[in-house]
Amino acid sequence: QLVESGGGSVEIGGSLTLSCATSGITFRSYSMGWFRQKPGLGREGVAALKPGGGTTLYADAVQGRFTISQDNAKTTLYLQMSSLKPEDSAMYYCAAQRYCADLWSVSSYSHWGRGTQVTVS
Repeated sequence: QLVESGGGSVEIGGSLTLSCATSGITFRSYSMGWFRQKPGLGREGVAALKPGGGTTLYADAVQGRFTISQDNAKTTLYLQMSSLKPEDSAMYYCAAQRYCADLWSVSSYSHWGRGTQVTVS
């Protein structure tokens, strides 16, 4: 089970940190990702992290502004977001996959949270 939290409304240029509490998976062995979905559009990858947390990947749109990280002791995934823009407004989802299949593909992930809304204005 994946449960996101930390979303909300923030001013342009502000910061938010999203959390994804996990249970029922071997957290250290899973690739983790953050995706977002805007109204009327498909889900897009924002950031991803390979098992163990040693390798991180970012979409061009968020490179340098977002940081993905994990706390293995708390089996929790984080997404630190700064310099937020209106175009970052979306529902943000946490996802997990047992392998390292295409980390940007929605279909690669077997576990999903219900999402947390981020609004930047």
